[in-house]
Amino acid sequence: MPKEASVLKLSNELLRDILDHIEADPDRSVCIDRRAYLSVESFRPPNPPLPLQAQDIGNFRLVCRRFAELGIPYQFTRIATRFSPAGFQRLEWIVNKAHLAKHTKKFSYLIPFFYVKGKDRLGELLHNANGDLQALDAAYFERKAEAQRNIIHSREDIRVLKKAMLAFKALQHVQILRLQDEADRHLLDYLHEGGDSLTGLVDLQWTPACFHASKTMGEALLHARSPFSRFSGPMTSPESALLSKGIVPQTICSLAERLTCLELNFDDGIDLNENMKELSGLFRTVFTATRNMQAVHIGFPARQPLEMRLEDIFHHIHWEKLRAFGVQAWRLEASEIIALARRHRKTLRGLRLRDVQLKDGSMWKDVLAMLREEMEQLDWVSLRRVDYALHFDEVWAGSMEVSDYAPGGASDSDDEDEFHAHVDIQHDVYESEDGDSDGHSDIDTDHGPDANELALSPDTPSSLPFCTCSRSSFPATADDLGDNGRYVVYQQRKMWEKWVVGSCPEHSSS
Repeated sequence: MPKEASVLKLSNELLRDILDHIEADPDRSVCIDRRAYLSVESFRPPNPPLPLQAQDIGNFRLVCRRFAELGIPYQFTRIATRFSPAGFQRLEWIVNKAHLAKHTKKFSYLIPFFYVKGKDRLGELLHNANGDLQALDAAYFERKAEAQRNIIHSREDIRVLKKAMLAFKALQHVQILRLQDEADRHLLDYLHEGGDSLTGLVDLQWTPACFHASKTMGEALLHARSPFSRFSGPMTSPESALLSKGIVPQTICSLAERLTCLELNFDDGIDLNENMKELSGLFRTVFTATRNMQAVHIGFPARQPLEMRLEDIFHHIHWEKLRAFGVQAWRLEASEIIALARRHRKTLRGLRLRDVQLKDGSMWKDVLAMLREEMEQLDWVSLRRVDYALHFDEVWAGSMEVSDYAPGGASDSDDEDEFHAHVDIQHDVYESEDGDSDGHSDIDTDHGPDANELALSPDTPSSLPFCTCSRSSFPATADDLGDNGRYVVYQQRKMWEKWVVGSCPEHSSS
C-alpha cells in the first residue's frame, strides 16, 4: 500500500514558496537606486496583513517547531509600533523573544499628534460643540491624552525603545510616521475650522510629537549601537528639526555617519523658507558626516516649493558612493541642478526632480542635455510635475487654496496608492507627503495610473541606441525637445525622461 503524502515532508524551499503566496517575501525589497524605492520602501506606510493572511500564517506556525521557525520572518521582519501603552507592550513582548527579534530589519514608529499641556479640556470642547462632534466620545480622547502624558513622564517609551534597538541585531531601516485615526481626523478638522477660539480649549500639535519621537529614537539607536543605515521621515516638521539644533553635534554626527540612505519630506508648517535657512548649518553637519551615503531625498509640499539655493542644504558635498538623488518642490536655477549632478556623474543611477520649478532665465533643455551627455551610469530620471516657476505661480494665482494635487483638479494618486491625502489602514491614517511613485503607463496624464504605479521601472542602460524604425522622429539634440521656457506638459516630461537615458520615446515601455 503506497504511503500517504505528508506536508511535513515538503522541503523548506517549497514551504517558503507557499508562504510567499500568503504574504510576500519579507526579505524581498526594492533596491535603493531603483525608481520605485521611495514610495515602496521609504515613504509607504506599513501594510498590516489582512486578517485571513495573519491567521493563515499564525496557523501555519502552530503545526510544528519547523513550521514555526519558517514562519517567523513573515511576521517579524518588519515591525510597526504605535506610541501607545498597547503598542509598547506588544513591542516589549517581541523583544523579550530573541528568536523573533533577531529577524527584524525594518522598524516603523507610528506617532500621533501630541496634546498640548493645559489645552486638553476635551469634555468642555465636546459639550460646547452643539452636536458637531456628537459622534465623538470625550472619554476616548481623555484616555489618549492621559496615556500620552504617562508615557512621556515615566519614560516608558525610551525604556522599551532602548530594549528593542538592542534586540534588533539585524535592523537596517528606521521610519517615523505620523498616525491618525478617524476620530483624531474629525477632531483636528473641527479645531482647524474653529481657529483660536477652540485651540484655547484643546490643542494638538505635530511639532512636539515629531521632535520627541526623533529624539527618543535617536537616543535608543545610539544606546544600542544599532547597525541601522537607513532613515525615513515622510512628514518631518521643520520646527522639530530646529529643536534638534540643541542636541550635541557629536550625537548627531554619530547617528549620521551610519547612514547610507536618508529620505526626508518636510511638511509646510509656518515660515518654511526661514526655518530651512536656519537649518542650513545642521544639514552641513549631517551631510558632512555621511561619508557612505548611497541615496538621499529632501522634499517639501508640492503646494509650497522651497525658495533656497540647492547648496544651502547640500553644501557642495560630494558623496563618492551616491547612487540615487532626489529633491521635491523646489524653485531652482538650471545651473544648480547641473552642478550637483555633475559632481556625481560617475556614480548616480537615479535622479528624481519632483515638482521642481525652474526660475526665470533657466531652461529645462540645458539640464536635460547635460544629463544625457555627461552622466555615466544614469538608468532613470523622474520629472514628475516639473515646470517653470512663473507658470506655476500663474496657475495657482486664482486658486482659493493651493493643494498638494497638481493643477487641474484631478488627484495625482490612483486608487491603490493615494499618499498625498491619507492612507486608511484598519481605521488608522498614516500620512506621507510622498504623493506618488515613479512608474510607467500608456495613459497621457499626470493623474492616471502612471501617477502612482508601484511596479519597478525596467533598467534602461544609457548605451541603448534610439529606435531607427521608419515611424521614429525623435529629437536629435536638446534644442529639438520642444522646450519653450514657459511651461511643461505631461507628454514632454515623459518623452524627456526617456530621451535623457537613451530609450526610444515612442516604443519604450519605461
